[in-house]
Amino acid sequence: MISVCLATYNGGAYVGEQLRSVLAQLGPDDEVVVSDDGSTDDTLVVIASLHDSRIRLLDGCGQLGVIKNFERALRAARGERIFLCDQDDVWLPGKVERCLIALADYPLVVTDCAVVDGELKPLSPSFFRLCHSRPGVLHNLWKNTYLGCCMAFRRELLQVALPFPNRIPMHDMWLGMIAEIHGGTCFVPEPLLLYRRHGGNNSDAAGRSTARFSKMIADRAFLASLVAARTLRNWLP
Repeated sequence: MISVCLATYNGGAYVGEQLRSVLAQLGPDDEVVVSDDGSTDDTLVVIASLHDSRIRLLDGCGQLGVIKNFERALRAARGERIFLCDQDDVWLPGKVERCLIALADYPLVVTDCAVVDGELKPLSPSFFRLCHSRPGVLHNLWKNTYLGCCMAFRRELLQVALPFPNRIPMHDMWLGMIAEIHGGTCFVPEPLLLYRRHGGNNSDAAGRSTARFSKMIADRAFLASLVAARTLRNWLP
């Protein structure tokens, strides 16, 4: 069984197109777990209009934020293979099949994606080339290239990764770091998603960081300590 975990917040403009691209690749026994963080636009109406029983909606009161909203979706997921999904992208044909092949050998997979604007016009043919994406703890501790919307992983990873610690920079960075230590990650160099950047995204992974250097160093050191502590906890009897 596959679980696609989608966190939504005021995503009515694009979420219908995204869900249709996801559902087209799923089987009748798979699921899409949608955790909504109190949308005030037509997000829930658009989702309901699809009339697909594979969609499980967790309708919240808001104020969870991106990281905890994804954590709620992950806790509700029932599948053995789990995909993360943003509300404003488009999955390309073959994404699920290619990820399942890679998950036979790795606990976590990240696929490449093409960066596009709000109307799906090309901005960059490869996120990997744009951001120098590759595996490795040190590489991704310095510059995170674990792009959540392109991630899929085995359920067993959640046994180590959950709960998400407070103050982690982002959920995808945390999951990638944990996977590196517990079996490794696979970066698939095939663009299998249209990564939409439209100015209203909850994150800007394709953009340049504006954080102060000192804060970035402090955040990375704190994250490294959290990963070490979580890993030690799971190794000790």
